[in-house]
Amino acid sequence: MRSARRLSAALTAGLLAVTLAACATSERDDGAAAGGSGESGGTLVFGAPGAPDNFDPIFATDGETFRPARQMFDTLITYAQGTSDLAPGLATEWTPNADGTQWTFTLREGVTFHDGTPFDAAAVCFNFDRWYNLPSEAAQSQAIYYTDTFGGYANNLAGGGDPVYNSCAAPAPNQAVVTLNRNKGAFPAAFGLTSLSISSPTALQQYDADTITQSGEAFSYSAYANEHPTGTGPFKFESYDRAGGVITLVRNDEYWGEPAQLERLIFRVIPDENARRQELQAGTIDGYDLPSPADWDALEADGNQVLVRPPFNVLYLGINQKNNPALQDVRVRQAIGYALDRESLVRNQLPEGATVATQFMPDTVAGYADDIAPIPYDPERARALLAEAGQSNLTLNFYYPTEVTRPYMPNPTNIFTALSENLRQVGITVNPVAQPWAGGYLDSVNVNGVQDLHIIGWTGDYNDAGNFVGTFFGAAKPEFGFTNEALFSAITAADATVDPAAKEAAYKQVNRDIMAYLPAVPISSSPPAVVVSEAVTGLIPSPLTDERFLTVSKN
Repeated sequence: MRSARRLSAALTAGLLAVTLAACATSERDDGAAAGGSGESGGTLVFGAPGAPDNFDPIFATDGETFRPARQMFDTLITYAQGTSDLAPGLATEWTPNADGTQWTFTLREGVTFHDGTPFDAAAVCFNFDRWYNLPSEAAQSQAIYYTDTFGGYANNLAGGGDPVYNSCAAPAPNQAVVTLNRNKGAFPAAFGLTSLSISSPTALQQYDADTITQSGEAFSYSAYANEHPTGTGPFKFESYDRAGGVITLVRNDEYWGEPAQLERLIFRVIPDENARRQELQAGTIDGYDLPSPADWDALEADGNQVLVRPPFNVLYLGINQKNNPALQDVRVRQAIGYALDRESLVRNQLPEGATVATQFMPDTVAGYADDIAPIPYDPERARALLAEAGQSNLTLNFYYPTEVTRPYMPNPTNIFTALSENLRQVGITVNPVAQPWAGGYLDSVNVNGVQDLHIIGWTGDYNDAGNFVGTFFGAAKPEFGFTNEALFSAITAADATVDPAAKEAAYKQVNRDIMAYLPAVPISSSPPAVVVSEAVTGLIPSPLTDERFLTVSKN
């Protein structure tokens, strides 16, 4: 059994990790974090559970795309390693005006992009203006994090709302001023989103960064996104062998902070968890993400280090109301909730420390409503509700991902199997649709909304209720296929509330409203892990799964 000491340490770290910096202007030490104790140089090979979609951060939507991007790019603000506390990134200070509609950033000087382009306030504004003016519906629909954060674009072809972003000015080379149309509670923490990484203006223009095309459910990206991602980070892009699933990064010797310990950082895409473990045992990789909870003890017995992240995620069963009118009936959605034996799933499929979710955020986030009880497992009640709604012979297309393991979802196939069997037992016929995570599933679910049911989840980007419920239910989305203006307005109002106590109360009511409307069913929160060999030092597990390899070395 996994040691109680390790579990206790992980949970204690989780309580510490979810505290954000209280002050608006950072006074934190801006020096680089200390690296590992191993020798400088060499190559580290890390096993990734899935393939990246592309390397342009603004179009990144999942952890496997963010993982290499975090090593190549910097953001204005970042998160102190191992926590969700704010720390200086490309900005050393950030100060709001009185009503939170303007943020002034003091920028690092002497920083250059990988292509030699100087980093300055003009480069910052170029990026903000680029995001706001994305030219096509395909580009806008793929910039999901920008849409969630800033609400809309100069040209709202993708159906965005009223934009939060207004303008960016560069009164001095080391000072950028971002003006918003209204206060948004996500800031300043959202300025640390990997999607809002700062790219080289030269490279963006040279390699046609905003050229995105759509064919059916698939998207094709620019030369910038596929071959020339150019940031200011500690590693530079060298190559991506798509057929072999090998991403190669090299150390940026001109990095503005302490240079990386490693000369080369290689991510090998190995979707099968058993294959990742075998590769670690064979010594062909030095670590991998998301080891099966059942393997943690054996991995440690073999001399490896299992690093458990604090739980800061939620797994849910998504319900899309667009394609099947039956799902527009709340009684049917409630029946689906009663049909699911989530206690059994958590006990049998998830690691120790996982809990049944009562709502769509962890209990460490301000706005969590502790008066919401879990939906009980009650198949008789589920059958009765289906009969009452006239849907005793309901058939649903249930999508689930393959070729991936997620922090909140160790084995998607097993979880799908358990949930679909629960549904079958109450009389729902399930048509299974399995698709690869990248290049299929994410587009089907998040962009095109072709499913009836799906399993997916979320790891928080920062500690704010809006990053959870606002991301899911703050506006009409293809994933869920519903419009509920009262709910959308309540989330917008909560997000704009400045007083912390009032904001927390507003989000608690939002959570109650969501669970009454039940646009999806929350399943669980769980502590994922990362494993590295005994030769690796300096990898710090993050509750945000925001691991940086800058500090990593290998003996």
